[in-house]
Amino acid sequence: MNDINFRITNDGNEQDINDIFNMLKAFNLSNREESQNVPIGIFYEDDNGKKLAGLTGETFGNWLCIHYLFVEERLRKEGIGSELLLAAEREAKERGCKYAFVDTFSFQAPQFYIRHGYEEVFTLDEYPYTGKRYYFTKEL
Repeated sequence: MNDINFRITNDGNEQDINDIFNMLKAFNLSNREESQNVPIGIFYEDDNGKKLAGLTGETFGNWLCIHYLFVEERLRKEGIGSELLLAAEREAKERGCKYAFVDTFSFQAPQFYIRHGYEEVFTLDEYPYTGKRYYFTKEL
């Protein structure tokens, strides 16, 4: 048996991360049912093209996976976040999605997603120390 050497890092080296990602991706693609990851982006911009709010994610099989939703603080409570979310859900349905998935921290928007029909399926308590990270799904 060959000697095994472990190398421990704390530098977030992009090459190391990409190597592991590519190995995992190759394994996953050879073992899961075929499906495409199709990016989705919806943006609210001013007249100069500066982003003021937006939602990014992807559709994957039956799922809309929301990665990021952000609205500048001065524009919050005006319904822009709701419009972004609804637009993403409509587009996901047009792409054949049946469900949506998102995660959010306790200081971000758990109540926002609950108001939009998302149901909590899992919570990480004490994340990273005293907060919570919520995982929500919704049937579209």
